[in-house]
Amino acid sequence: MTDFDDDEKIAPLKPKGRRTTMLDRTLTVTGLLLAGASAFFPWYVFFNEDKFGINVAQGDRTRELPDWPARNVFSVSPLAMANKNPPEKKPELPVDPLTTATVSSLGKEDDKGIPAEDQPFPGKSSFRLLHVANGRALIEDNSGMYVVRVGSILPDESRLATLEERDGKWVIVTSKGDVYQRN
Repeated sequence: MTDFDDDEKIAPLKPKGRRTTMLDRTLTVTGLLLAGASAFFPWYVFFNEDKFGINVAQGDRTRELPDWPARNVFSVSPLAMANKNPPEKKPELPVDPLTTATVSSLGKEDDKGIPAEDQPFPGKSSFRLLHVANGRALIEDNSGMYVVRVGSILPDESRLATLEERDGKWVIVTSKGDVYQRN
């Protein structure tokens, strides 16, 4: 005899039938209905596009303006609002006899021809000669490029004295005596 031998035989347990309650059945039916509706709804939308689509305004494809009535334009900007108050008369200010501006010499000629306008330069700096043509020179410094002619102010605060051709190369001579040659 072994430990596995039984003195008396016991019948195996029989599974008891599960009682389904009304709540379980209701949840099952509801889940199946939702699954069916979610599978059917995209097809319903596909076949009834006019009910779910975006309504685009119909119009002809011409450049003519429609015959709609004009609309009133409203603005909330205080600058766009019209002043409906009567205009006030402001007293006239007396004219100041003191001259506070200069008059441009643009267009006035002297014995050298039409003078070039003086160009303001940002300060003292070195510059280099790029090109010479028609009595004018193109120079460049750190702040940009400038066209100058005889009498123009240069970036080193001197004036352009002459444009000369030396040994086949153009040079400019300043009023300080400096000579700049094209590289």
